[in-house]
Parts: sequence; C-alpha cells; structure tokens
Amino acid sequence: MYKTTKHCGCGAQRSRRWLSVPRLSIKRRLGQLPPPFLRLRSWQLLKPLAKAGLNPTRRAVYSRAPTRLFSRIWGLVNEVSLPHWLRRPLLSLYVWAFSVNMAEAEEEDLNHYRNLGELFRRPLKPTVRPIASHDVVSPCDGRILHSGRSRGSQIEQVKGLTYSLESFLGPQDWREPSNSSLPFLQQLGVRPSSRLYHHVIYLAPGDYHRFHSPTDWSIHHRRHFPGSLLSVSPNIASWMPSLFCENERVVLSGQWQFGFFSLTAVGATNVGSIRIYGDEDLRTNRPRHVKGRFHDFSYTDCHGEGGLALSKGDPLGEFNFGSTIVLIFEGPRHFKFQIKNGSRIHVGEAVGTL
Repeated sequence: MYKTTKHCGCGAQRSRRWLSVPRLSIKRRLGQLPPPFLRLRSWQLLKPLAKAGLNPTRRAVYSRAPTRLFSRIWGLVNEVSLPHWLRRPLLSLYVWAFSVNMAEAEEEDLNHYRNLGELFRRPLKPTVRPIASHDVVSPCDGRILHSGRSRGSQIEQVKGLTYSLESFLGPQDWREPSNSSLPFLQQLGVRPSSRLYHHVIYLAPGDYHRFHSPTDWSIHHRRHFPGSLLSVSPNIASWMPSLFCENERVVLSGQWQFGFFSLTAVGATNVGSIRIYGDEDLRTNRPRHVKGRFHDFSYTDCHGEGGLALSKGDPLGEFNFGSTIVLIFEGPRHFKFQIKNGSRIHVGEAVGTL
C-alpha cells in the first residue's frame, strides 16, 4: 500500500520550517470568541420563533439544511487542481487549523498534493502504524465515541442515546428470507453463548482518512444506504437520536472466527464519497435518494462462496473529509476491550482481546 519517497535535505528543511507554526484547533479558537458569538452557538436567537409556535429547535433546523448539496459542492471543490504556487500557502492553513501531523505522511511536501482531496486521502509511512497482535485492532485513526456490549438489539450512539441494530443494518433477508420473522440477533446468526459488541470511532477532519481491516475476516455482503449527510461530530451526535441510522452509510457484513462481524462506514457533511477498494459498483453521495431504500451487493457472487477474505491491517477503503466507523461483532463472553471511551486511537492499535 505504501511506498517510500526520498527528498533532498534542503527541501525537507524548508517544508518543516513552513509547518513549524503553533498547532491550535478551530474548536479551541471558537471557544475564545466574545459572548455575542457564543450566544449564536447556543441557538438563543431562535427563541423568539419558538415563542411564536414555530418550534425551530436546533434538530429541526439542522436536519432541514441541504447538507447533501453542500457535500457534493465541497467534493467538487476538493478535487480542483491548485496552481503550484498556491498549494503550500493554502494547504498549510488546513494543516495548521486541524493539527495534521505531516511528519507521518508518506509525502511531507505540500507542493506534491494537487488538491485538498489528495491531502485528505494521504497515505502514511509504513512504519508509523504497526499492527498489534490482538484479536481486534482499530481500523482507523480517531476518537472513540463508545465501546461496549449491545443491550438486546439496541446499541449506544453516545451516552444516553441508543438506536436499533435493525434500523442501522437493515433487514437480513439476504442471508435467509425465511428467517425474517425471527428476533434480529437470530437473523444475524448470533449464538446464545456469545455476546454482541460494538465500537464507534469518530474521524476528525485532520485525521488519516483511510481505513483498514480490523481483524482476520471474510466479507460476504455490502449494503449501501443513501441517506442524509449530517455531521457526525460528538456534539451533534449527543442531541440527534438515531443519527447513524439517518446518514448515508456502507455496511460490510461477514464472518470472523467467532461468528458475525460487520464494519460500517458512516458518511457525514462534506464527505464527498465513501470508497471501498475493489468495489467499483459502489456510488455514494448521489444527487437523489429515496429515504429508507438501500442497495445490496453480494461479495460471494464475485469472490466465491467464502466472500472477500481480509487479513488484519489490510487496506479496505477511504473517506473524503471526516466521518465515523462502526464495528459490530459477535464474540465470546470473556472478550475484553483494551481502550476507554473518549480516548484517541490509531490504525492497528488494540481494541480488544480474549
């Protein structure tokens, strides 16, 4: 996946001097704004409309924003080739604003990135993301929103908000149509002696945007839900129930050594596309979609009865801009998570083990 690029010493020094500016996130800068601007963030300007009976709650207002249109426009802008003289000044602003660690990138020189999209999808040096020997490792860089056991067919989006597995994964009629009347966990094939676990990782705009296989498993089926493209930042997720079920997402389902295993790439605002390597039929963020409709694709038809076999750490796909990865998998009762909610994690770091 990676290749090593060598640079002359003087060019590397100039690149480092250009990037040696204080790292200060946009979120921290917004927190330093004067009180009138902070009132805008708390939606207090909408209160007069609420008293008039229009109920302009932040959820109602935000959910009606044309985020799909914004995302398609942003995707086009990202792919516009920048003139050579503008690349370093413009891209370095993004690097500074989102604290991008260019020292980890396979190509550190910003002049080599033709547009912002290439910077989002930058490959890393092969030595910066070693793969742990544990049973499940992180498929991406990001912040852990939640990890734990499912409660029946409900899993937690953030603390205090849950959503149903059936809404998130869709009906499992592709497995065995006659099983559609069974409880959902039985449709997934989860055994009574096992438990179902989930792990949710949020990718910020400055993170590495490629994702990898979290374990040794086989993908049997891909389901694409063309949905909304609302932000999946932790702040939005805390007041938007079933946010992950509303957004566009690509669900990869299959099996690992302990039974059911799935990885879902959830789209978000300004995510121009979700790409799965080798899956040329997948088209995301299209101009129109029908709410609740999804598109199925069988990996067993094109890769044989065993599906697409992946080893832990194999490259799997990529986002444009930030988004979320959700792992849902069956495991033994003594499976233990190695990480804490809210902590940072990187590709290849241990998620859990037996």
